[in-house]
Amino acid sequence: MRRARCNSGKASVHVEVLMEAYWGDPREKLCEAIDSIPLNCIIVGNRGLGKLKRAIMGSVSNYVVNNGSCAVTVVKHHE
Repeated sequence: MRRARCNSGKASVHVEVLMEAYWGDPREKLCEAIDSIPLNCIIVGNRGLGKLKRAIMGSVSNYVVNNGSCAVTVVKHHE
């Protein structure tokens, strides 16, 4: 969070960092947070699950991309 604030000054862009805690299904809670805060954009990570695991467990990032009401940036998992 501190790094995001520090880097925002270099680009002359105002970045507001907000930390909230939610309990429940992360897919649904992220979409609820987008509407309740409200957010202009959100950045989510990608765990790099294979197709089978993703089909069984579901993908939070995919759900938010398809159901969120703001712009979503997905950052790929690097090993």
